[in-house]
Amino acid sequence: MQITTDMIKQLRESTGAGVLDCRKALEQSDGDMEKAMVFLREKGLAMAAKRADRQASEGVVELYSHGNGRVGVMVEVNCETDFVGRAEAFRTFAHEIALQIAASSPLYIREEDIPAEVLEEKGRIAAEQARSEGKPDHIIPRIVEGVLKKFKEETVLLQQPYIRDESITVQQLLNQTIASLGENIVIRRFARFALGESQEQE
Repeated sequence: MQITTDMIKQLRESTGAGVLDCRKALEQSDGDMEKAMVFLREKGLAMAAKRADRQASEGVVELYSHGNGRVGVMVEVNCETDFVGRAEAFRTFAHEIALQIAASSPLYIREEDIPAEVLEEKGRIAAEQARSEGKPDHIIPRIVEGVLKKFKEETVLLQQPYIRDESITVQQLLNQTIASLGENIVIRRFARFALGESQEQE
């Protein structure tokens, strides 16, 4: 199938990947846009894994204020070089992460940041509730697993659906950005403040 400039442009706009990567993905998938997107996501995942152990100490602290100053976010996003740290695509990614945090109120960046006791408590409450509703014992572990999965999707930044495109997660957006910029990128830490909100996290 003939791969047109418009097809490459459309895929590039959808994924943020480079022109050559988009062309290759379309060629590999015989012009099928969905398959090409899957190809690029998998490539991004492989590239992210390859670059994960590289030092990332440059970058930006992005500040974002929403709703006339009712919500404020500060997030540190790191990359490997000052050159990429100044790049518009990197700055845009950092801004998107700040927007995501403002809109979706995550508590943790990655799953391993959740304290074990928080997961144990959530699991215990879910099991007790299932028992009180008369659920049979043999399905309670599955119910607990479902509750914990939902909790992680809601509270872990990298597992949340990306607010601008819910067909991908923030982790997939990060992988795409790593693939297109060619450097390891790390969301290091964040703080989110909402006017009148208690300091204690739920």
